[in-house]
Amino acid sequence: MDYTFLAEKAIEAKKKSLATYSNFHVGAALLTEDGNIYTGCNIESSSYSLTICAERTAIFKAVSEGERKFRAIAIAADTVDFCSPCGACRQIISDLCNDIDIVLTNQNKEIKVLRTKELLPFAFEDSDLKTKISG
Repeated sequence: MDYTFLAEKAIEAKKKSLATYSNFHVGAALLTEDGNIYTGCNIESSSYSLTICAERTAIFKAVSEGERKFRAIAIAADTVDFCSPCGACRQIISDLCNDIDIVLTNQNKEIKVLRTKELLPFAFEDSDLKTKISG
């Protein structure tokens, strides 16, 4: 599938980034099964652990609006190489979006598409919470 339009939305979202401390601007655009797009950007806090990534911003916006089925998420950063989601975002994508297309775009607007399970092959899932510990 051609995700150029989704990558462009992520690039636009990146312009709204609040990267006061790192100056590392990231944008994300989440595509639902119904064709809706939710965007997000990274927002930093002086208490670094309270910072939120662009991917989680977009996903939380969509979920808070009642969306539950997703097709793809695009992630854009001002990098020569592709910027993949951090570990926390990979877990949220796995938990809330399942095995979707992850569209990475760099500063040259090149695109690389991977699946969630490629980035997080042994994800902790809800079924793991139901596994009893023997002992």
